[in-house]
Amino acid sequence: MTQKLNDLEVLIKHKFTDRDLLRNALTHRSVSGNNNERLEFLGDSILNFVIASELYHRYPQAAEGDLSRLRASLVNKDSLAELSSRIKLGDWLYLGSGELKSGGLRRKSILADALEAIFGAVYLDAGFEAACNLILHLYQPFFDNPIDPEILKDPKTRLQEWLQARKRPLPLYELVNASGKPHEQTFTICCVIEGYEQEILGKGKSRRKAEQQAAENALLRLAKKS
Repeated sequence: MTQKLNDLEVLIKHKFTDRDLLRNALTHRSVSGNNNERLEFLGDSILNFVIASELYHRYPQAAEGDLSRLRASLVNKDSLAELSSRIKLGDWLYLGSGELKSGGLRRKSILADALEAIFGAVYLDAGFEAACNLILHLYQPFFDNPIDPEILKDPKTRLQEWLQARKRPLPLYELVNASGKPHEQTFTICCVIEGYEQEILGKGKSRRKAEQQAAENALLRLAKKS
């Protein structure tokens, strides 16, 4: 295992002075009480700050809302799991037998938490600059292909801004139907836009999701019409 940890240190470009910190970061709670949850808590805070700072300097003209959406897209479970997969982090994790049998080595939440725990472990081992350098090194592919903040806005926000830019009234969302058992209902919502007579519907497992789907469908319709 020592050689395997050496290989991981090469990938993350950090040689641990306290190797126990790295072992702890790789240990899931299914193994023991001495797991990576506290390190994950620490690493999550460091990650959010480092990404926020980097975005602040990379996008000097971006509004607060755009920066928040960009940060959320970079520090979420999917992005962290993608980074974890690139360095094959699952090869080093310590999981209990139950998690191993259920495919825990490939579970996004486990991979994401372990990577954040490594950020916390590097911080405790060598300080903030070392943790910052690791985060920026791993995130470089994301920064090389920047995301347009506009596409990160939810459909209801984009529809509202589209209508406001044209000085048109905001849409209304009306419940058309709610079907299914109470704990697994499907909602159908109609998005009503003044001056647009065709029915625009959206469906989802919650009213919010149905409204978002209706707004997305409205944007598609309006784009074709304009």
